[in-house]
Amino acid sequence: MTDYVSGRTLQRAELARRTSCNLETIRYYEKTGMMPDPPRTASGYRIYDDSHISRLRFILRARELGFSVEQIRGLLTLVDDGTQTCAEVKDRTEQHLADVRAKIVDLQRIEKVLAETAAQCSGKDVPECPVLEALTSELP
Repeated sequence: MTDYVSGRTLQRAELARRTSCNLETIRYYEKTGMMPDPPRTASGYRIYDDSHISRLRFILRARELGFSVEQIRGLLTLVDDGTQTCAEVKDRTEQHLADVRAKIVDLQRIEKVLAETAAQCSGKDVPECPVLEALTSELP
């Protein structure tokens, strides 16, 4: 492989190994434009460098934190355009945080209903089942 940018290059399999990311996921991020098209060797192999590792880790960490693909794309656009401000990134993060908190409240409500329903279930080999009855009724 030829040296470029940082002097270190690697193929997609090595990028996947170093970031603990599935090869198909890397292909998806390339296909959707979240990962830039890497340069190729004379023989046609894609070659990646430290900038690709950093970008992929950014994407993966954002996904771990629950950001959607569109939200990540928006953050990457800010970074790529050099137009990001801490205020704008904070605003986007706080919007995401509000969504996460709303999901937590919803999950806590679901957990309460499931716990109460499971506690009513005898677990015996009988046809009546409070869990099935709860599934046919409306949630509080």
